[in-house]
Amino acid sequence: MSSLWHGEGAWIALGISALFIVVGLVMHRVFINILKNGSQEPPKHD
Repeated sequence: MSSLWHGEGAWIALGISALFIVVGLVMHRVFINILKNGSQEPPKHD
């Protein structure tokens, strides 16, 4: 089991997984802020 953590691919997979989690949390906070405050930009009508 310990040999699993010595591979380079394992660390790349962990890094990508952590990146997706961080991006998901940031997007969640942005969406919550947009839903709470509404859109700050006025709607554009062409």
